Amino acid sequence: MPLVPMTEFLPRAKKEGFAVGQFNMNNLEFTQAIIEAAIEERSPLIFGASEGAIRYMGLNNVVALAKVAAEESGLPVALHLDHGSSFEMVMKCIRAGFSSVMFDGSHYPLEENIRLTKKVVEAAHAVGVSVEGELGTIGGVEDDLNVAEEDAMLAKPEEAIRFWEETQVDAMAIAVGTAHGMYKGEPKIRFDIIEKVSKNIEAPIVLHGGSGVPDESIRKSIALGVGKINVNTENQVACTNVIRDILGAKPEVIDPRKYLGPARDAIKEVIKQKMRLFGSSGKA
Repeated sequence: MPLVPMTEFLPRAKKEGFAVGQFNMNNLEFTQAIIEAAIEERSPLIFGASEGAIRYMGLNNVVALAKVAAEESGLPVALHLDHGSSFEMVMKCIRAGFSSVMFDGSHYPLEENIRLTKKVVEAAHAVGVSVEGELGTIGGVEDDLNVAEEDAMLAKPEEAIRFWEETQVDAMAIAVGTAHGMYKGEPKIRFDIIEKVSKNIEAPIVLHGGSGVPDESIRKSIALGVGKINVNTENQVACTNVIRDILGAKPEVIDPRKYLGPARDAIKEVIKQKMRLFGSSGKA
């Protein structure tokens, strides 16, 4: 089926108590692994494309790969701009064929974040594209984002509720203690923030930095209203470990298919496990 906005499945996810995973496209093999996992699990999914990945792959290539995957799978699939940095970038992606966008105004003061996000929502909703907004600052490193731990800032529930009321975003990313990248220790998630915000807004909460979060914390977050969880680093680790092992054992290998194929299979297995954990398997 054609690419769809996240509103095709996120309201149901929050209502029924499951979450849909956003898995980032980094190249062809990641795209294949993501869609193959979704087909086997019969799960809706969100292809995430960061600005870094768009530069690397080419905007039209990202859209083409996602469209082909969605159409051949017959599943509800959204193509989502991850951490859009500007109104101009958001519009560029919408014009290219993205079905969903994130505008990350979390580094702006609250009033400016609301103003800019409202502008994005108005333009995106006019053409049937869903929008994710963000409040608070999520630490860690991912693509162009590099936020030191001491600069990470938890979202204030009252501000998050006001942000949603004024912007009407379709998904609400709030900083609750997770971070981009892998964790050195166990993340201290503020479940109280998730619960308070979720109870007072219609949109599901988005958990960024889902890689490496303990399963029980994921389940608790979903039960409290998280409906979208972003995973990228675990897939990258699985991919890279397989490639290292193969080339370490057989340094004479030069055919990229000999190591990218097994790497793709490793990514797929991680994603299938995540879909089962998130409760999205069988929900397509």
